[in-house]
Amino acid sequence: MKQIVAVDLNWGIGRDNDMLISIPDDMKFFVEQTRGKTVIMGKNTLFSLPGAKPLKNRRNIVISSSLEDRDDLIIVRSIDELLEEVKKYPSDELMVIGGASIYKKLLDYSSECIVTKIEKSFSDVHVYFPNLDQKENWEMVEKSEIHEWEGIKYYFTRYKNHSVKKK
Repeated sequence: MKQIVAVDLNWGIGRDNDMLISIPDDMKFFVEQTRGKTVIMGKNTLFSLPGAKPLKNRRNIVISSSLEDRDDLIIVRSIDELLEEVKKYPSDELMVIGGASIYKKLLDYSSECIVTKIEKSFSDVHVYFPNLDQKENWEMVEKSEIHEWEGIKYYFTRYKNHSVKKK
């Protein structure tokens, strides 16, 4: 299982159930990394998508205790149920896409995090991703060159978890 996220300088990821910023090349990168795979998200992340519809060309799993069953996605009611469900799929094709509580609950089960680091501190941030630079078992193993969009610098990184929790 992998996680994919964009963070600011303080590891902030969102406010008002939305991302802090939408950088076109980062969105393309997200599509490239998740297309054809299984994406795992919470209910609020689903509702933040256009029309609250699942992402196309991906198997969508939503963790929610209150969402009604739907034909266009898989709903699991708990982390334990999710961990059973995902045994059906290749682990390297499982991508956690948010929100904050889902990221945190699944971090220890994740082997890798793909992190877009945005070199800016945003104000009025409501939710944060755990700072992987301060976690003993996580190591940055890859860093791209710096990109720029509308004066904002950013780069892509990969972190590896050296102590993946097994279910």
